[in-house]
Amino acid sequence: MVLALAAAFTAANAQVKSISAATSALEKAKADTENPKKAEKLATWYKYGQALVNAYNAPAGNGWIGAGLQELQLVLNNEKPLASETVVLGGQQYQKDVYETRNYYFAAQTGQLMMIEITKPIVEDALQQAAEAYAKASTLDPKGTKSKDIKSALKDINGKLIEQAYTSYTLGDMAKASKDFEAAANAAALAPLSMLDTVSLYNSAFTAWASGDNGRAKGLFGKCLDSGYYYTDGEVYAKLADIENKEGNADKAAQYLEEGFQKFPQSQSILVGLINHYLTSNGSTDRLFELLDLAKQNEPNNASLYYVEGNICEKLGMVDKAVAAYNECSKIDPNYAFGYIGEGILWYNLALKYQEEAQNEMDYKKYDALEAKFVESLKNCIAPFEKALSMVDDPSTKVGVAEYLKNACFRFREEPGFAEKYEAYKAIVDGGGK
Repeated sequence: MVLALAAAFTAANAQVKSISAATSALEKAKADTENPKKAEKLATWYKYGQALVNAYNAPAGNGWIGAGLQELQLVLNNEKPLASETVVLGGQQYQKDVYETRNYYFAAQTGQLMMIEITKPIVEDALQQAAEAYAKASTLDPKGTKSKDIKSALKDINGKLIEQAYTSYTLGDMAKASKDFEAAANAAALAPLSMLDTVSLYNSAFTAWASGDNGRAKGLFGKCLDSGYYYTDGEVYAKLADIENKEGNADKAAQYLEEGFQKFPQSQSILVGLINHYLTSNGSTDRLFELLDLAKQNEPNNASLYYVEGNICEKLGMVDKAVAAYNECSKIDPNYAFGYIGEGILWYNLALKYQEEAQNEMDYKKYDALEAKFVESLKNCIAPFEKALSMVDDPSTKVGVAEYLKNACFRFREEPGFAEKYEAYKAIVDGGGK
């Protein structure tokens, strides 16, 4: 995503007009649209769209995403920043250079320009107005003579708005990011481009939700559902359920969660939402197992459904049933590693629980009992984790499993064989799973 945006932004900002030239051209182009005779011509609205895009670009200067500090010195015509400071955004360090009309944010480690924040635009919402101008031009082009050019212009505007939205997001302005993402989706949807930008639509909904604008977020997430876009593991359902819960509509929230669970039974956020709902509503989680049984009837050989069952049981404290469900995974599919991973995590988390309880126990007999349960549970996690490690190829998954094993074996390093295991698993973690 970053590379694609950078390429589009670089090309679009070649030979940026000066602010005065861009302002003058925009005023003339706008005057033409207000002239009754000229307003009926395709060229008038096409040129107005171009003038608006140029007006958007001008305050950004000649910089482009991905440019280095040395490269910019060649194109900025000796323009110096008014101020420069180090800032931390989203846990990342940037050098922020302040100019009269914009701020440039350079990655501290690489020196590359990562973001351009326009602080003094020539006109507000220039890109949105440009998109509307191109769409108007299209209505005056019945033969489609400029259709290809207008599609390209709308696609470019879509990319610029996405770039602007990510900048707002990184700067922590979720409300503005949401509006920019929505504007990007709207620009893409305009004829003749007529493209459904579901990613921008979801991002608009998510940032509206993150900013606390639940009403707007619900409408946007609803559009995602209508478009058949659910994001990773059906997260749209989980977010809609969260909003309904916040609005006091528990039954509506449950409907979203159940529908999402039927489509995405492996979604942890949906699963947790369902568990919390049934525990708080009537104290019964039978409906969860009913839904899971329906899924099993449709896909009896789907090992992941038993993994989900194990997760449900684990979260409900049903240890024996959880272990049985995880073990069922390998019976259905001997190559399915996540049943072993699920069992390993269950025992590991249980060990941490017993350890915490032991640390807070003042009665030495109860302490000894809890300590024994801690040791037993921690040792129980090793075998399933080792089995999983022998089966997985994905480096990140290997690192995750090896991290658990490393921590467990460190606890028993004084016992025969565990010190060697600790070193072996530490090597996998340090080597990034290679």
